[in-house]
Amino acid sequence: MVGFPIQFNRLALTRHWHYHPEVSALIANPVGRCSVATALLLLWAGGLQATIEAQDSPSAEPRPEELSEVVVKAVEPRLVAPTRRDRIGRIWAPVYINDRGPFRLVLDSGANHSGINSHVAEVLGLPPDQSRQVLLRGVTGSVQVSTVRIDSFLVGDMTFGTTRLPIVTDPLGGADGILGTDGMSGRRIVVDFRHDLITIRRSHNQPAEAGFRTIPFELVRGNLLQVDASVGGIRIKAIIDTGGQVTIANLALRQALQQRRLSLRSVPDTITGVTTDVQEGDAAQTPPLVIPATERGKAVEIRYHDVTFGDMHIFEHWHMTREPAMLIGMDALGLLDMLIIDYQRRELQVRMREGD
Repeated sequence: MVGFPIQFNRLALTRHWHYHPEVSALIANPVGRCSVATALLLLWAGGLQATIEAQDSPSAEPRPEELSEVVVKAVEPRLVAPTRRDRIGRIWAPVYINDRGPFRLVLDSGANHSGINSHVAEVLGLPPDQSRQVLLRGVTGSVQVSTVRIDSFLVGDMTFGTTRLPIVTDPLGGADGILGTDGMSGRRIVVDFRHDLITIRRSHNQPAEAGFRTIPFELVRGNLLQVDASVGGIRIKAIIDTGGQVTIANLALRQALQQRRLSLRSVPDTITGVTTDVQEGDAAQTPPLVIPATERGKAVEIRYHDVTFGDMHIFEHWHMTREPAMLIGMDALGLLDMLIIDYQRRELQVRMREGD
């Protein structure tokens, strides 16, 4: 299967990331950044909590062409589809809702629940249920939103047990919603950046193959994937966020780096959440992100462009303000050659690009 080539420009000072023209357009501004981010915590009336991590971007561009789905029917249900990107670099997965679609949902490892935008609800003829609202707690604030009831939610041949979806504001870079982790228990997600393919299937407890590095993770605050990592020798707790455009860190990490007398050259950055609340931050170049692997001497080192530091509301809500913490977005994850998330084994299996 032939995918769409993705070209990354690694010159940190230019702050430009380029993708194949059939996939996406220029998605970053070199200076004076203005980032829109949503890290959403869903609070259902019954007390169920779900977290959605996503990044917002302007929606003035026309909707891209329909995402074609390739389903391979094997001995077990699975999905194989192109990893087409939205215009801020995140991964799309084709999803059928109520036997209609496919709809383009952003694969979001930081989302404990899937969600759709109002356009999809209109296409499906689903009126918002004002009596079943949920609280979306974002990076910079919170807001009440309505939900819709659905009959089916299929990813390839796999049926997810979702029966109700929140209507999220359109922070999706051209996608139709968010594919969260509420149906990923026991699954294995393979994202092949080189060949532009995403595969979702049941996990068979398969260890990493030769050439891969294994990173154990723990599930925290629901289904957030948390790994131990370091930046400039500072130990941090890092959340793997495939739904995030950029990497965001708390002020504790910035202060720790400064105490090591590391010079952080930064530019102003404004973070606007899905609730339209605004918080100020700054984007700075930092030392590489280093994530220990179980294989001796095989740590994963990611030389991303820069990190947005800020006293974000979501860090306070998650009680992640005192110790250095980070949300690792697609600006960093997209530099890998292949990323495997195995929820049964609770580990990442990572293959680096040649030369890394």
